[in-house]
Amino acid sequence: MPEFDVHEHRHALKQLRDAGDTSLWENRKAVACPACGEPFDRLFTTRQSATRFPENDGARFCLVREADAIHVFRH
Repeated sequence: MPEFDVHEHRHALKQLRDAGDTSLWENRKAVACPACGEPFDRLFTTRQSATRFPENDGARFCLVREADAIHVFRH
């Protein structure tokens, strides 16, 4: 599975929150999720070993784990 580089897709994402080790992004251009291939709505990224996910509305999630980060894609 290829890695997901947030900066490579920066033109299509709007940053909603940045707390240093965590960030929340809105997908504005229907970027595909690297886990399932479908466009995602939001992306939560963390470099923390444990974190709480932002509150959601019962949406489906995909998870991509990399060496230095975890990316959670909300559909």
